[in-house]
Amino acid sequence: MRIRAAMRDELPLLCELERAAGAPFAAIGMPEIADDEPPAPDELAHYLDAGVALVAVPDATDLPRQPGPGTGPIAGYLLAEPVDGALHIEQVSVHPDHARRGIGRALIEHLAAGTDAPALTLTTFADVPWNAPYYARCGFRPLADHELTPGLREIRRKEAEHGLDRWPRLCMRRDLVRDLTPDLRQGLTPDAPGALS
Repeated sequence: MRIRAAMRDELPLLCELERAAGAPFAAIGMPEIADDEPPAPDELAHYLDAGVALVAVPDATDLPRQPGPGTGPIAGYLLAEPVDGALHIEQVSVHPDHARRGIGRALIEHLAAGTDAPALTLTTFADVPWNAPYYARCGFRPLADHELTPGLREIRRKEAEHGLDRWPRLCMRRDLVRDLTPDLRQGLTPDAPGALS
């Protein structure tokens, strides 16, 4: 699997992938989410110009033995943009034909490794297994109401206007720990508190 920046002519493919990735919500009693139309390519272009748009492209060995009708050249994607000093993940989606292969986590880790931001944030459904519980396994923690920044409050307000608050939602944050400088690293011994393992 290779992760790289999305290209403008791939934005329609992201819309198709999003439709397929949303389908499982119908099976857990959230058909409105499954049927929600993804943003148009023109809206997604915002992330190319003012944020981050990553795609996971499968190698030949990563393709399912019997690809479904919607299986395309992109297995998953991630969209993010700066919000109040952090990098806010707007969307992580993986095509169902490529699910449970670590692609979502790989996209998040690629984003984390490539940013100077001190943290990643996102909003998600609290009780959907592949939402908040999944992100908790990826190192995100729920934010209490008093921890929400103005930008996150605005995102939540827009989500509520869109009807997403019919189901419990929350904001989550993952603080990014940067490598210590070489000088500081040399001063640590394996037995020292805080030593790198």
